[in-house]
Amino acid sequence: MRKSIARYFPVFVLPTLLAFTLFFIVPFLMGIGLSFTKFTTVTNAKFVGFENYIKAFTYDTEFVHALGFTSLFTAVSIITVNVLSFTLAMLLTRKLRSTNFFRSIFFLPNLIGGIVLGYIWNLLINGVLSEFGVDITYKTEYGFWGLVILTNWQLVGYMMVIYIAGLQNVPEELLEAAEIDGANPLTVLFKVKIPMVMPSVTICMFLTLANTFKMFDQNLALTAGAPENSTEMLALNIYNTFYGRIGWQGVGQAKAVIFFIIVALIAFLQLKLTNKKEIEQ
Repeated sequence: MRKSIARYFPVFVLPTLLAFTLFFIVPFLMGIGLSFTKFTTVTNAKFVGFENYIKAFTYDTEFVHALGFTSLFTAVSIITVNVLSFTLAMLLTRKLRSTNFFRSIFFLPNLIGGIVLGYIWNLLINGVLSEFGVDITYKTEYGFWGLVILTNWQLVGYMMVIYIAGLQNVPEELLEAAEIDGANPLTVLFKVKIPMVMPSVTICMFLTLANTFKMFDQNLALTAGAPENSTEMLALNIYNTFYGRIGWQGVGQAKAVIFFIIVALIAFLQLKLTNKKEIEQ
């Protein structure tokens, strides 16, 4: 069997590896190279060194604002999404009727495309705010909390499923031993259940971080950065720079490289911190 696998392994891996190289690795490396150039097309690129990176932080204050807005949004969303999803997982792992039905209902929003979600919540939120004579673009705070609500509605069900899987793997004998020792429900939660589901916490925090920090389509559909680009997140800012400002394609590419480095660094640190708390079973 091993000889057969070793013989046919390249045959099955080569197409996927080739596609990954052509459509991910090559464009990624080309993008890094173009971030050091001034260009309108790939064929007329002129090397300018770190000029694009300097412009991204000095000549474009909107990029710095988008970075701060995205960071705050991500921090709030990580807390709210994981607290709500873990709470739902706790409720739906009890022996109650219709738990499978409720699990399906909470998971469904994750199946809807981001652009559709954005327009749906734009209509819902504006329908409420119209009673007060304003809309979601009236204040930055409205757009911020609208994005938080949308993100929670989309991601909570998905993270809930992961937490449910983690909670169901907590040994019953361990919970019974804690109860026999006189541990109250809060002690069992914080001293037994949460430490035992830390692998699920690691996964959920990583997925929430990745999904919120690189959010684009929901941001475009819900607020499009209004008012005055104050709710513009990093991905949307990069898109607007690259396609909306003539001669700034190189700066947009530099922003994309910076964006990648920030996301990769934060994700790496988050994984390192949460992995230390995991318990080997």
